[in-house]
Amino acid sequence: MPTSVEILEKLIAFDTVSRTPNRSLIDYVRGLLDQAGIESILVEDDAGHCANLYATVGGSDSGGVMLSGHTDVVPVTGQAWTVDPFKMTQRDGKLYGRGTTDMKGFVACAIRAAIDAANRPLATPLHLALSYDEEIGCVGVRRLLDMLDAAPVKPAMCIVGEPTELVVANGHKGKTAARAICTGLSVHSALAPTGVNAIQIGAAFIEMLRRVQEEIAASAAKDDAYDIPYTTVHAGIIAGGTALNIVPNECRIDFEIRNIQSDDPAAILRRIEEEAQTIAQNFGEGAGISIDVVNSYPGLDTPLDADIIRFVQSLTGANSTTKIAFGTEGGLFSNRLGIPTVVCGPGSMAQGHKPDEFITVDQMAKCDRMLNALVERLAA
Repeated sequence: MPTSVEILEKLIAFDTVSRTPNRSLIDYVRGLLDQAGIESILVEDDAGHCANLYATVGGSDSGGVMLSGHTDVVPVTGQAWTVDPFKMTQRDGKLYGRGTTDMKGFVACAIRAAIDAANRPLATPLHLALSYDEEIGCVGVRRLLDMLDAAPVKPAMCIVGEPTELVVANGHKGKTAARAICTGLSVHSALAPTGVNAIQIGAAFIEMLRRVQEEIAASAAKDDAYDIPYTTVHAGIIAGGTALNIVPNECRIDFEIRNIQSDDPAAILRRIEEEAQTIAQNFGEGAGISIDVVNSYPGLDTPLDADIIRFVQSLTGANSTTKIAFGTEGGLFSNRLGIPTVVCGPGSMAQGHKPDEFITVDQMAKCDRMLNALVERLAA
């Protein structure tokens, strides 16, 4: 049986940047599972270029524990890597490569654990769920959710292996990604006052987002388990105009809401929409702002007294919990399917999405021990 580090080395070699095919990686994983006698199901995208993989070890007539991870990674373009990002480099107790921490390290450990479990007479099943295009809004896993939603028996618990340094995370914020299209009226820039400048409308829109954020930070609900304890509103992309001597008639702004559990993102979005209409009216005839939601996923807020918290803590040997700033598919498993879920995986997101991303050999070993303990419990 290959070690988790050996599996990780293979996984890193597959360039699975989001929106690109992941089938080569999935075929590799499926081959490993086949050799261990583990059947797997593929849930593909429409073109068949990307696929989720779902496999069960042990009987499927009882819930069991699901290990969930994504196979896509963020781009390396524009980053100053000192090693080949798609070839694992081991140095000074660290394993370098794109996705080592986020989150092929956990995926490698989970595959190894599934292969190990196939040699045991499990009393409770172990499920492996690998998804695609998580980094762009948990896109691929939604097809897997459709399959599980129709299944007669669902997993009783889910561990999402995003990097938490193996601390049990019981929550993360939800996310709503939206695009505002600010429209104006083009004229020659020499006659600028007779037109309506869409970039100026966009600037007013961004200023309004900043004001909404300040009000939320000052007076809205807070959850001190987060580093940023309140809901955040953030504009990340702006584009508009075609030439300096043309008053622009369109400006596009991509923005997001990352909400704590007690805040309703739909209500915040409605307020933004209302404020946007006021802005457009203030610019007069020819001005407009339309807003469309591009993607969203719910937050995760598993109660601290839930059985899964104590169960996973018993596997790691630690009693602490945390909440993480970034999102995962965990909120979808919990909210849509009612599967109690926590996030717990090796590595730190402090290394994720950066050049020379790495995970330590020690963290990989600790994750192996946690999943070894899980297999022992499922066999008991």
